[in-house]
Amino acid sequence: MPTRKPTGRSVAFTAPGLSTQDADAVTSLLQNRLNSLNDLALTLKHIHWNVVGPHFIAVHEMLDPQVDAVREMVDDLAERIATLGASPVGTPGALCKERDWDDYSLGRADAMEHLGALSRDQAVPETVRASAQALLEAPMSQELVPLRPDLGPAQAAHTIVAHARQRVSPPASA
Repeated sequence: MPTRKPTGRSVAFTAPGLSTQDADAVTSLLQNRLNSLNDLALTLKHIHWNVVGPHFIAVHEMLDPQVDAVREMVDDLAERIATLGASPVGTPGALCKERDWDDYSLGRADAMEHLGALSRDQAVPETVRASAQALLEAPMSQELVPLRPDLGPAQAAHTIVAHARQRVSPPASA
Protein backbone atom coordinates (compact mmCIF):
# COMPACT_ATOMS: atom_id res chain seq x y z
CA MET A 1 0.00 0.00 0.00
CA PRO A 2 1.49 3.37 -0.90
CA THR A 3 2.18 5.78 1.90
CA ARG A 4 1.58 9.50 1.75
CA LYS A 5 4.30 11.97 2.55
CA PRO A 6 3.51 15.62 3.24
CA THR A 7 5.19 18.07 0.91
CA GLY A 8 8.22 19.78 2.34
CA ARG A 9 9.32 16.84 4.49
CA SER A 10 12.60 15.37 3.37
CA VAL A 11 15.69 14.30 5.19
CA ALA A 12 18.85 16.39 4.74
CA PHE A 13 20.89 14.32 7.22
CA THR A 14 20.27 11.07 9.03
CA ALA A 15 21.72 8.42 11.31
CA PRO A 16 25.16 7.01 10.39
CA GLY A 17 24.89 4.06 8.03
CA LEU A 18 21.48 5.05 6.65
CA SER A 19 21.18 6.83 3.33
CA THR A 20 18.98 9.91 3.14
CA GLN A 21 16.81 8.08 0.60
CA ASP A 22 16.23 5.20 3.02
CA ALA A 23 15.69 7.67 5.87
CA ASP A 24 13.04 9.43 3.77
CA ALA A 25 11.26 6.12 3.18
CA VAL A 26 11.48 5.04 6.81
CA THR A 27 10.40 8.38 8.29
CA SER A 28 7.42 8.46 5.93
CA LEU A 29 6.36 5.03 7.20
CA LEU A 30 6.93 6.08 10.81
CA GLN A 31 4.89 9.24 10.23
CA ASN A 32 1.95 7.07 9.18
CA ARG A 33 2.26 5.19 12.48
CA LEU A 34 2.53 8.50 14.35
CA ASN A 35 -0.73 9.61 12.72
CA SER A 36 -2.43 6.36 13.74
CA LEU A 37 -1.26 6.65 17.33
CA ASN A 38 -2.32 10.30 17.59
CA ASP A 39 -5.74 9.32 16.22
CA LEU A 40 -5.99 6.47 18.73
CA ALA A 41 -5.14 8.77 21.66
CA LEU A 42 -7.81 11.26 20.60
CA THR A 43 -10.36 8.50 20.06
CA LEU A 44 -9.71 6.99 23.50
CA LYS A 45 -10.20 10.40 25.12
CA HIS A 46 -13.42 10.85 23.12
CA ILE A 47 -14.66 7.51 24.46
CA HIS A 48 -13.62 8.53 27.99
CA TRP A 49 -15.87 11.60 27.74
CA ASN A 50 -18.81 9.79 26.10
CA VAL A 51 -19.09 6.42 27.81
CA VAL A 52 -22.34 5.82 29.72
CA GLY A 53 -24.21 2.92 31.23
CA PRO A 54 -23.71 0.36 33.97
CA HIS A 55 -20.02 -0.19 33.15
CA PHE A 56 -19.30 3.53 32.89
CA ILE A 57 -16.90 3.88 35.81
CA ALA A 58 -14.79 0.82 34.98
CA VAL A 59 -14.19 1.95 31.39
CA HIS A 60 -13.98 5.66 32.25
CA GLU A 61 -11.26 5.13 34.89
CA MET A 62 -9.37 2.65 32.74
CA LEU A 63 -9.05 4.96 29.72
CA ASP A 64 -6.89 7.80 31.10
CA PRO A 65 -3.87 5.55 31.79
CA GLN A 66 -4.33 4.02 28.33
CA VAL A 67 -4.35 7.49 26.73
CA ASP A 68 -1.16 8.29 28.64
CA ALA A 69 0.49 5.08 27.40
CA VAL A 70 -0.44 5.84 23.78
CA ARG A 71 0.83 9.42 24.16
CA GLU A 72 4.14 8.05 25.44
CA MET A 73 4.37 5.87 22.32
CA VAL A 74 3.61 8.98 20.23
CA ASP A 75 6.43 10.89 21.90
CA ASP A 76 8.93 8.05 21.42
CA LEU A 77 7.99 7.67 17.78
CA ALA A 78 8.15 11.42 17.06
CA GLU A 79 11.59 11.59 18.67
CA ARG A 80 12.73 8.66 16.51
CA ILE A 81 11.53 10.46 13.36
CA ALA A 82 13.50 13.55 14.44
CA THR A 83 16.57 11.43 15.18
CA LEU A 84 16.42 10.07 11.65
CA GLY A 85 16.55 13.64 10.32
CA ALA A 86 12.91 14.39 9.49
CA SER A 87 10.43 16.69 11.17
CA PRO A 88 7.60 14.79 12.87
CA VAL A 89 4.20 16.29 12.08
CA GLY A 90 1.64 16.19 14.88
CA THR A 91 -0.84 18.89 13.99
CA PRO A 92 -4.55 18.06 13.79
CA GLY A 93 -4.82 19.42 10.25
CA ALA A 94 -1.98 17.25 8.99
CA LEU A 95 -3.45 14.20 10.71
CA CYS A 96 -6.86 14.75 9.07
CA LYS A 97 -5.27 15.43 5.69
CA GLU A 98 -2.94 12.42 5.70
CA ARG A 99 -5.10 9.70 7.21
CA ASP A 100 -7.06 7.37 5.00
CA TRP A 101 -9.42 5.85 7.57
CA ASP A 102 -12.82 7.01 8.78
CA ASP A 103 -13.37 8.94 11.98
CA TYR A 104 -14.62 7.07 15.04
CA SER A 105 -18.38 7.02 14.65
CA LEU A 106 -19.88 6.70 18.16
CA GLY A 107 -20.81 9.61 20.42
CA ARG A 108 -22.51 8.98 23.77
CA ALA A 109 -22.97 5.23 24.03
CA ASP A 110 -22.87 2.31 26.41
CA ALA A 111 -19.46 1.06 27.48
CA MET A 112 -19.86 -2.24 25.64
CA GLU A 113 -20.86 -0.45 22.41
CA HIS A 114 -17.72 1.66 22.63
CA LEU A 115 -15.53 -1.35 23.33
CA GLY A 116 -17.02 -3.19 20.37
CA ALA A 117 -16.54 -0.19 18.08
CA LEU A 118 -12.98 0.31 19.31
CA SER A 119 -12.16 -3.32 18.68
CA ARG A 120 -13.81 -3.29 15.24
CA ASP A 121 -13.04 0.21 13.95
CA GLN A 122 -9.83 1.31 15.67
CA ALA A 123 -7.83 -1.88 15.94
CA VAL A 124 -5.45 -1.31 13.06
CA PRO A 125 -6.01 0.93 10.09
CA GLU A 126 -4.73 -0.85 6.98
CA THR A 127 -2.03 1.82 6.65
CA VAL A 128 -0.50 0.66 9.94
CA ARG A 129 -0.34 -2.94 8.76
CA ALA A 130 1.24 -1.82 5.48
CA SER A 131 3.71 0.48 7.26
CA ALA A 132 4.77 -2.25 9.67
CA GLN A 133 5.37 -4.66 6.79
CA ALA A 134 7.27 -2.05 4.80
CA LEU A 135 9.47 -1.29 7.82
CA LEU A 136 10.36 -4.95 8.11
CA GLU A 137 11.36 -4.98 4.44
CA ALA A 138 13.28 -1.66 4.52
CA PRO A 139 17.02 -1.88 3.76
CA MET A 140 18.29 -0.93 7.20
CA SER A 141 19.37 -2.25 10.56
CA GLN A 142 16.57 -3.42 12.87
CA GLU A 143 17.98 -1.16 15.60
CA LEU A 144 16.65 1.84 13.67
CA VAL A 145 13.06 0.61 13.84
CA PRO A 146 11.64 1.83 17.17
CA LEU A 147 8.52 -0.33 17.32
CA ARG A 148 7.99 -3.94 16.37
CA PRO A 149 5.04 -4.52 14.03
CA ASP A 150 3.14 -6.25 16.84
CA LEU A 151 3.14 -3.03 18.90
CA GLY A 152 1.40 0.27 18.42
CA PRO A 153 -2.27 0.96 17.71
CA ALA A 154 -3.20 -2.69 17.19
CA GLN A 155 -1.80 -3.86 20.49
CA ALA A 156 -3.02 -0.79 22.31
CA ALA A 157 -6.59 -1.14 21.06
CA HIS A 158 -6.77 -4.87 21.71
CA THR A 159 -5.18 -4.50 25.16
CA ILE A 160 -7.63 -1.75 26.07
CA VAL A 161 -10.63 -3.79 24.96
CA ALA A 162 -9.43 -6.95 26.74
CA HIS A 163 -8.64 -5.04 29.93
CA ALA A 164 -11.99 -3.26 29.91
CA ARG A 165 -13.95 -6.44 29.25
CA GLN A 166 -12.14 -8.08 32.14
CA ARG A 167 -13.06 -5.18 34.44
CA VAL A 168 -16.74 -5.07 33.44
CA SER A 169 -17.44 -8.80 33.09
CA PRO A 170 -18.96 -10.61 36.05
CA PRO A 171 -16.52 -12.99 37.74
CA ALA A 172 -16.71 -16.61 36.56
CA SER A 173 -18.44 -18.82 39.10
CA ALA A 174 -16.28 -21.53 40.58
